[in-house]
Amino acid sequence: MKTYFLLSLLILISMPISAAKMGMPSDIPKSYEAECASCHMAYPPGLLGQKNWQNIMSSLDKHFGTDASLDEKTQAELTIWLVKNAATKAKYASLAPDNRITKSAWFIRKHDEVRADVWKRTGVKSPANCSACHADAVKGIFNEDNVRIPSK
Repeated sequence: MKTYFLLSLLILISMPISAAKMGMPSDIPKSYEAECASCHMAYPPGLLGQKNWQNIMSSLDKHFGTDASLDEKTQAELTIWLVKNAATKAKYASLAPDNRITKSAWFIRKHDEVRADVWKRTGVKSPANCSACHADAVKGIFNEDNVRIPSK
């Protein structure tokens, strides 16, 4: 009984930590870094659900105002990987408006205390610039204890 209680307590204590860590899968295709991270942070696939990733990958010619078209082989490889590693928990997997991480319900809830002027600071530039405040964002770690909001 004591062992069961201690194990349950350990699981409960570790839950907030895992929620702050999306993690980058270990099988990252080289093309993800080369293609996607050449323009913006290589977002962990777990930040969006499967349908959002399918939508994004099927409209790369109009990728948030730019043409990010890829050859068919690379596009297929990345789509399969993103969908395979997409969010599965309901709070992350629900469809994000306009396929934007920053418009997802969980993102808005997690950043509701951030004033509008913070997103416009030179060191931040936009809500999509995760690395501005989350030092370990590229690793998929978004722990609130390590947030450093640029003052300018």
